[in-house]
Amino acid sequence: MDTKKNLLTMLAAALFVACSGTQDVDDAPEPYGALPSERQLLWHETEMYCLIHFTPTTFQDKEWGYGDADPAIFNPNKFDAEQIVSAAKAGGFRGIISVAKHHDGFALWPTETAAYNISESPWRDGKGDMVKEFQQAAEKFDLKFGVYCSPWDRNNPAYGTPEYVEIYRNQLKELYSNYGELFMSWHDGANGGDGYYGGKKEQRKVDQSTYYDWENTWAITRDLQPNASIFSDIGWDVRWVGNEKGGAPETSWSTIDLIGKDGKTPMPGFLDDSNLGSGTRDGKHWIPIECDVPLRPGWFYHESQDEQVKTPAMLFDLYCKSVGRGGAFDLGLSPNTDGLLHERDVQVLKDFGVLLKQVFSVNLAQDASFTVSNTRHDDNKKYGTEHLVDHDRYSYWATDDDVTTAELIVDLQGAQSFDIIQLRENIKLGQRIDSVVIDQWEGEQWVRLDKATSIGANRIIRLDNAVTTEKLRFQVYAPVSITLSDLGIYATPEDVDTGGLAQKESIAQEHWVASEKGDTRHAFDADQGTFWLAEADALTLDLGKVEAFNGLGYLPRQDGKTDGTIEKYIYYSSDNGKDWRKIASGEFSNIKANPVLQYTSLDKTIEARYIKLEAVQAIQSAGAKGIINVAELEVYK
Repeated sequence: MDTKKNLLTMLAAALFVACSGTQDVDDAPEPYGALPSERQLLWHETEMYCLIHFTPTTFQDKEWGYGDADPAIFNPNKFDAEQIVSAAKAGGFRGIISVAKHHDGFALWPTETAAYNISESPWRDGKGDMVKEFQQAAEKFDLKFGVYCSPWDRNNPAYGTPEYVEIYRNQLKELYSNYGELFMSWHDGANGGDGYYGGKKEQRKVDQSTYYDWENTWAITRDLQPNASIFSDIGWDVRWVGNEKGGAPETSWSTIDLIGKDGKTPMPGFLDDSNLGSGTRDGKHWIPIECDVPLRPGWFYHESQDEQVKTPAMLFDLYCKSVGRGGAFDLGLSPNTDGLLHERDVQVLKDFGVLLKQVFSVNLAQDASFTVSNTRHDDNKKYGTEHLVDHDRYSYWATDDDVTTAELIVDLQGAQSFDIIQLRENIKLGQRIDSVVIDQWEGEQWVRLDKATSIGANRIIRLDNAVTTEKLRFQVYAPVSITLSDLGIYATPEDVDTGGLAQKESIAQEHWVASEKGDTRHAFDADQGTFWLAEADALTLDLGKVEAFNGLGYLPRQDGKTDGTIEKYIYYSSDNGKDWRKIASGEFSNIKANPVLQYTSLDKTIEARYIKLEAVQAIQSAGAKGIINVAELEVYK
């Protein structure tokens, strides 16, 4: 009995010693910093989706509808939601978002909240529901479905009053209640401006910090669609990257500290947006980036842009700069007036989907051998390097708690050529890694190849040129233990077309002169990196001789700033530089967020020697007054 007692006492003591150490051998690493919710994890896994713009604005050949279009013009007699959704599916996209209502206020579903909706159109004899048809097509092709309902409404006579906020909330309730489970509720920061407003045709401003009472408005989302990620400038779940070019900065953290204006709470359209793209290392909130960009220059279909569809290679580059930088790729699709995607758009999407499969079909690391400086608890089964290639984003190689710098050597079992390296962390445990330095084995020594920060949910590193080597070394740095879940090494097919957009034929610029002050040559020097900026309200061009032209193009400054960017314009032509006739006018809609070339098609071919671009309205920051900018003014024949 005494012997048994002694044995039990010794066993208990041994267990006490083992358990009173600094770490239980069965413990996983402690989570670090802000963490994604289950809702956000599902969003991260989606990676790519499409945003579909289609309203009467399409039939007006505009980017932003004013809210005055007659519903009778909306009659896409060949509309086929399945053609559009299947094209997205072929491109590898995993979800679609229907723009159920854009700024023009026209609802694509038969809402009971406002008369300006699809039931007033001749489409489907006034009995159609386009949101429902998109939802059903998404379900058929196994894509997730979401909705975008613009808070700004340029048609509704109540906009700007408390009554409209209730109308808007009721629109959201209808969309949340009648179109199945949503993966996203998408909101932008456009807040007030000029519009039709029931015939008033006036400017209406709202207090962006308080008007929509987003706290209570989004409470409706959480109640009726708890799995839907909320997108806006500030989240709650997904944030805007800060541009509409489709890419994030090299360093882009999924964590962020949001900063309001004037000490107020940040709201969509009302925040300091300086860190939207980069995020904040160790930020308080997990709000990853969405990178949105249209397949064409504009979000809505314009026949004049049929030759300006992005190529598959361009889309792949954007994929690497969005999904490959820890965010999502949101590609804008725009049906034409028939209600179909143009055949060029369909083909590009298909080719892009094929390209994705080609690139990521063979992971050269799959059969590699790994050597690491540390494995957590020496437990190779639970935390070993085999998890780097097991196709599970939540299994991982981990280090001990006191090992925050580690080395991973990858032996490729012979010389391999590649130009893409992919890394992923187990983000359920937070965004832990500060940086990774990558070396290649060259001759008898290690040579620096590349480096990266902000690994997170996905980090795709594209090398400038393909390299050939037998071994790679990864030096990983973090403030806490490392949890790396995936490693991929891939080669881009050699025959990928990296060509640019097809260009319209423009008139030679070498003999042009402008009469305004400043270095006006920068306005037509074929260099998008330079621009003319001056206190002026117009730019007048002398083409050197009479020219025949049928289109004009305005490119604003491309340095990331917007002062002087023209929003509303009038184009004039003249034979003598004195007597002017107006040839086009309108607005460059959404140009602040999407500062791409603004093409204006003329009703007929014009013959003239002089052209004037007049700024009716330009963006002016506080302190700036009466300035305009032109990076390129182009004239097409």
